[in-house]
Amino acid sequence: MRKSSKAASLLATAAIFLAGITLAACNKAEAPGVPVAASSASSTTGSAKGDFGPPQGEPIKAVLTSPPNVPPATGRKAPAKVIVELEVREVEMEISEGVKYTFWTFGGTVPGSFIRVRQGDTVEFHLKNHPDSKMPHNIDLHGVTGPGGGAASSFTAPGHESQFTFKALNAGLYVYHCATAPVGMHVANGMYGLILIEPPEGLTAVDHEYYVMQGDFYTTGKYREKGLQPFDMQKAIDERPTYVLFNGAESSLIGDKALKAKVGQNVRLFVGNGGPNLVSSFHVIGEIFDKVWFEGGSKSQENVQTTLVPAGGAVIAEFHTEVPGTYVIVDHSLFRAFNKGALGMLKIEGPENKAIYSGKEVDSTYLGDKAGDLSTVAVATKAAETGVLTKDMQIKAGAALFTGTCSVCHQANGEGLPGVFPPLAKSDFLTQDRAKAIAVVINGLSGPVKVNGKDYNSVMPPMSQLNDDAIANILTYVTNSWGNTGDQITQAEVAKVRANTPRPAGSAH
Repeated sequence: MRKSSKAASLLATAAIFLAGITLAACNKAEAPGVPVAASSASSTTGSAKGDFGPPQGEPIKAVLTSPPNVPPATGRKAPAKVIVELEVREVEMEISEGVKYTFWTFGGTVPGSFIRVRQGDTVEFHLKNHPDSKMPHNIDLHGVTGPGGGAASSFTAPGHESQFTFKALNAGLYVYHCATAPVGMHVANGMYGLILIEPPEGLTAVDHEYYVMQGDFYTTGKYREKGLQPFDMQKAIDERPTYVLFNGAESSLIGDKALKAKVGQNVRLFVGNGGPNLVSSFHVIGEIFDKVWFEGGSKSQENVQTTLVPAGGAVIAEFHTEVPGTYVIVDHSLFRAFNKGALGMLKIEGPENKAIYSGKEVDSTYLGDKAGDLSTVAVATKAAETGVLTKDMQIKAGAALFTGTCSVCHQANGEGLPGVFPPLAKSDFLTQDRAKAIAVVINGLSGPVKVNGKDYNSVMPPMSQLNDDAIANILTYVTNSWGNTGDQITQAEVAKVRANTPRPAGSAH
């Protein structure tokens, strides 16, 4: 009886062992996007990771691309020596319309150039620091196995170049960033990017691959305050960003710069988060990710609505397009999207499929003031800077801003909604006191109000996202439309009302 029991126990143990082998084999084949790395150790190096031997063939110079573009697949069956040449540049660029910022960049863009290599490649990395730079810089690549991810080997003064070599042992999507002290400041100024280490068999073919990376920015001026804005260290320490952005600017994925695809295509997004502080809740409104390789690794999840991207982390998201329209890309921590800039567009063209969705629409509620053509706003901003701003310029700029900011409640024709949102057309409320009208936009208005002899009772929140010039342009447009008086509201008037308005400590501007 004991022998029989012992035999049964051995058989059970063997069955569990075999089941474990089978399960491990299934897990390794699970993710077609980023398969699990080969685990057989090299007899010469002793590495238990993705070491597939020495480089074969002639050295290859890596193709680097600026966001949102992605380099082509490596298409190689064997490891190679890959030479990456990346230059640090400190560049003044527009962070928002009419707002300049001095970015510190890898390759002249935020995020930095996209790097694509194959697992097992030997990467010879050259980091150059442009002679015009004011700061030394280095690079920490999360895809590097070694102290500092290359940071200690790449400290580079302005006008100099550093070189180091590493073997890409682990397949996945990895962040790289500057790690020169103060590290947070270098990252906050835009010094981050992505490196993709393809598995040996490569990624599955798709129609489009795009590069999107979120970052939080800290300026001394408030959101959309015009002019050149310096970095604010205290805001960064307190984790109170002025902007939260995709690809370094409010305009980076908007309008003509929107990502594009056609109905029936497969799209792959390489999404990173440079931080330095915030975690991203990445979401495409109106799409569901068919697969997400979370944290840039080898495991995938299916049918995902919103995916978390940690600071210093990444994800790969894939989906198949079904119906046309403009899909809004956001950080679903929503005040970041609509009041700090974390918003982009994916425009899908093609035939409608009303069995899936009733019709093609652009949702101005989600897009806000980015729904229309903002070129008139840029014209007005430049004219104000040079002292040639006209009333007509203000009206045109105000019309564009009104469409995305005010028309949902007050309606495109200015008639409002009975009993709730008062009319702006032929409004006695607007004409009786200019300063009061400005104050309502700045501070909001709650409770009963009488306009044109009729009662309304609702809540208008403070338009804290609007600066003085935007409010002046919107009110100039409103007061010159729908039978109103034809007044011109100036930026100076708005600034005066704002300055004379008591604000509770810690409130928005």
